[in-house]
Amino acid sequence: MADGPQILQSPEEVLSTLGQDGKRKWLYPIESKGRFLIWRRWAGFLLVVLYLALPVVHIGGKPAILLDVVHREFALFGTVFYPTDTLLLMLMLIAVMVAVVLFTALLGRVWCGWACPQTVYLEFVFRPIERLFEGREHVRKRRDEGPWSFDKFWRKALKWGTYAAISLLLANTFVAYFVGWEALLTWMQAPPTENWGFFLVMSITTGLILFDFGIFREQMCTITCPYARMQSIMLDEDSMIVSYDPGRGEPRSKRSKKQLRMEQEGTIPQQGDCIDCFACVRTCPTGIDIRDGLQMECVACTQCIDACDHIMDNIGKPRGLIRYTSERELEGGKTRLLRPRTVVYAAALVFVLSAFSLVLSQRSDFDVNIGRAVGEPYAELGDGRIANRLRFRVRNQTPQPASFSIRTAEGAPLELRPVGALPMTLTGGEMRRIEVWVMAPASAFNGDTMPATFLLEFSDGNTVERTFTLLGPSAR
Repeated sequence: MADGPQILQSPEEVLSTLGQDGKRKWLYPIESKGRFLIWRRWAGFLLVVLYLALPVVHIGGKPAILLDVVHREFALFGTVFYPTDTLLLMLMLIAVMVAVVLFTALLGRVWCGWACPQTVYLEFVFRPIERLFEGREHVRKRRDEGPWSFDKFWRKALKWGTYAAISLLLANTFVAYFVGWEALLTWMQAPPTENWGFFLVMSITTGLILFDFGIFREQMCTITCPYARMQSIMLDEDSMIVSYDPGRGEPRSKRSKKQLRMEQEGTIPQQGDCIDCFACVRTCPTGIDIRDGLQMECVACTQCIDACDHIMDNIGKPRGLIRYTSERELEGGKTRLLRPRTVVYAAALVFVLSAFSLVLSQRSDFDVNIGRAVGEPYAELGDGRIANRLRFRVRNQTPQPASFSIRTAEGAPLELRPVGALPMTLTGGEMRRIEVWVMAPASAFNGDTMPATFLLEFSDGNTVERTFTLLGPSAR
C-alpha cells in the first residue's frame, strides 16, 4: 500500500429520493402543523372543489371549461373558441407562458407548493388517507419494513381501495373536461362494448393517477417535471424562495434548553439558532435538507417553515430561521420587486393580454371563409358567361340559432345559384358549407380575374362582407 495520509472521499451526492446504491428511498414526511399548512389546506380545498366543479357548472349553455377536441370547440368561462381563432389561442398560450415566468421571477416556485395538482392531491388527499389507515409516519415505516401480517394486509387493502375509488373519480372528471358530464353519464349507462374507447381511456387514466399518487409520488417533482430544471433560468437573487438563514443559524449544534439559557447568560460561547434537530428534513415531502441552500427538489411547500417555527417557539428563539426570503435579503440587502426582468415580463404580459382583449372584442359573431370548389377553376357557359364554383364556409359563433342568405354587392353584374337551399339555418356554434355558382359576363374580367364582393346577411341583423377573386379567360 502507498504510504502517506489517506484522503476520505465524501459520498457522491444523489437525489434525495435515491440511496447511495441507486435504489428508491421511500420517504415518510411528517406533517408539521402551522400557519402555512392551514393556508395551504384552504387553498388546496378550494382548488379541488374548483377542479370538480368546472365541468359541471355551465356558463352560457356550456360547461365552464370544455376542451372538445373531437368537435374542435374550446369553451372557457362562457367564451367558445374555434379552430379559426388561431390568433386568440396563440395569444392565450403566450400569456400563460409569460405569466409563469413573471410569477416565478417574483415568487419562486409558489405554483409547485400551493397550486400544482401533484402537490395538492398528494398532500391533502392521498397522504391524509394513508395516515388514516396506516397511522403516523414512524409507525408506517416500521410496518412497511416488517413482514406481512393480517394487520398490514387489511390496512393496505383499505388504503388502496380508497385510492382506486378517488382515482376513478378524478379520471372521470378529467375526461369530462373533454367530452362533458352529460355525454359521460350517457356512456356510463351503456354497455362497455358501445363505448370501448371511453372505457379504455378511463382505465388508463385511472391507472396512471393511481400509480402517480400511490407509488411515483414526489419523483414526479424531482425527476419528471421539467419546471424544476427551468427555475434556474427564471429565478434571480431577488426572487422569493423558501430558504434557511445561515447567518443566523450557523454554527449549528445540538444542545439542551439548559445550554441555551447558559448561552443567553454568556456562561458558554454563543452558537447559531439552529439546534440541528432535523425537523425541517423529516417534514420535507421531497426529502431534502433546506439548510443546504436552494435546490432543484424544493417545491416551496413551506412545511420546513412551520416545522422550524415550532422548534423556535419551544426554545424561546424568534421565528424566521427558515422563511420566505430572497438571496439578496439573506446577504443583508433588500428585496427588489421592481427590477428590469420583472418590469419587462409585466410589460409583455400586459401587451399580450391587451392584444388578446382587442382581438376578442373585434371577433365577429359569424366566421365566413370563401374558397374554390374542387375541380376546374371556371367554366365557360353557352351564353358567353363565365361560371366560378365557390365554397362558402360559415360558422355561427353565438349560442343562438341564426339563418343567413348570400347576395352580391349592389350593381355587380353577377348571378348566384346556390347548390342547396338558402337561407340556411345554423344552430349555436354550428359550422356548415354551401357551394354557390357565380356567373359573370366575360367582359367583366380584367386580364383573367375579377374581384367580387359578397354580402352574407344573417337573421339577427348582422351582415358580413367578403371579397373574392373570380377567375376567367381574358376579355376579347
